Amino acid sequence: MSKTFNLTDTLTGRLQAVQPLEPGHMRMYACGPTVYSYAHIGNFRSFLTADLIVRVATSLEWQVSYATNITDVGHLTEDDVADASGEDRMAKALASKEGEAFVNVWDLARHYAGSLLEDWNTLGLREPMVRPRATEHVREQISAIEKLVTMGRAYETSSGVYFAVDTFEGYGKLSGNQVADDLHEGVRDVVRDPEKRNPRDFALWKKDPKHLMQWFSPWGWGFPGWHIECSVMAMKYLGDTIDIHAGGEDLIFPHHECEIAQSESLTGKPFAQHWVHTRFLQVEGAKMSKRLGNFLTVRGIIAPQDQGGRGIDPMALRWALLAGKYNEPYNFTYETLEVASKHVARLSALAAQAGETSRFGSFDEMLAGAGALSSALEAVQAALLEDLNTPIAFREALAGMKAARQATPAEVAAYLAGIGLLLGLEVGVGHARKSPSDQEAAEVDHAHIQSLVDARQQARRDRDYAAADELRLALDKLGVEVKDTPAGPEWTLRRS
Repeated sequence: MSKTFNLTDTLTGRLQAVQPLEPGHMRMYACGPTVYSYAHIGNFRSFLTADLIVRVATSLEWQVSYATNITDVGHLTEDDVADASGEDRMAKALASKEGEAFVNVWDLARHYAGSLLEDWNTLGLREPMVRPRATEHVREQISAIEKLVTMGRAYETSSGVYFAVDTFEGYGKLSGNQVADDLHEGVRDVVRDPEKRNPRDFALWKKDPKHLMQWFSPWGWGFPGWHIECSVMAMKYLGDTIDIHAGGEDLIFPHHECEIAQSESLTGKPFAQHWVHTRFLQVEGAKMSKRLGNFLTVRGIIAPQDQGGRGIDPMALRWALLAGKYNEPYNFTYETLEVASKHVARLSALAAQAGETSRFGSFDEMLAGAGALSSALEAVQAALLEDLNTPIAFREALAGMKAARQATPAEVAAYLAGIGLLLGLEVGVGHARKSPSDQEAAEVDHAHIQSLVDARQQARRDRDYAAADELRLALDKLGVEVKDTPAGPEWTLRRS
């Protein structure tokens, strides 16, 4: 019996079945970050939504073509309102105190792009088919802009090239921003190009001799606007119409609205069948900001405590970021992170009792091997198939963990393989921890062992002696000896 994958579509506001244009082959584009700083956990909440979509599609044995970009030029500080002015975010970062560490803007972009990939791997996100960069596709962007100008959809001014919004009847269909008067007066004050025909017209190309990144074009030296890159790269790698376009809710307007206008003007076809947006994340009930001291990065949370971090298992951070439904506002708390750490420690204890999990190729093989745990595994998949309902998926995963106490090691291995496929929770010392040096990796592993010890101690306090025994067995298999003292548990590694 075939299964249906339902997702809420931002364009229609309704729950709709994902039906790839090519049956069994899903094409998805997800907007990546602008690499002017370390990506924060709000960014990764959005990236994890796309990762879950890929995983669910894989569990259905669909072929997946997935692209997510890196913006390394063209994103201005005023892009969120009218993208015609403001400082380039890359240039602003270079001029900051942190930017003093870099020789030039290209060096800065390489550094933060590299840190993104490290954090991506650490949290166990699947690699996309392609990760295009804006600076590597300027020729294609220029070609697309030339075509829009020839079509009468864009025009040149002395300071740039703009898309003429009035030429595209459907502008505003994604965000609801369809009337020029809806743009408040403050936005008009931001627009410093008196030659613009309409305050909603957005930049395709900017002429700025002071900009640190420059390319030669039919309109002289300059650089592309932010929105054109995603249209060009999505169509190049995935085709004129893609199945799913994903991103954070802050991208609905103007970024995705502008993508629709320019892409559908170029092709005359719908740009995306489904639009999936992840809602904002707060930290302890407040908007995340450096001023409030609650600006959290992945590396800041998982780094060892003696290096200024919290020493949290990356899989616990992944669990905590996925604990709230993607299309509902989410409040990230340290209590949630602590609870997630305990759950991941329990998973690690199961992994210590199980056999090899990598031998299972498909989700159906995992279900067949899970035996008595197959119903729990199916329930996790069913929750994700219904609009990525992660709260229910985690509830079912926990029920399966509890039932695993009576399962065979082979069944537990199959169950863990399924949890790994669906939720990306790959457990075990050293797993999904790709750090720059062996010393750092060893420190992270010590933090992981401590998390198991702490989880065992909590289980003892809760009088959950079965869980405490599981965790002691897991520690024993890792070569860890635990001694319970009046001051609390102490652990050492057995000598080989």
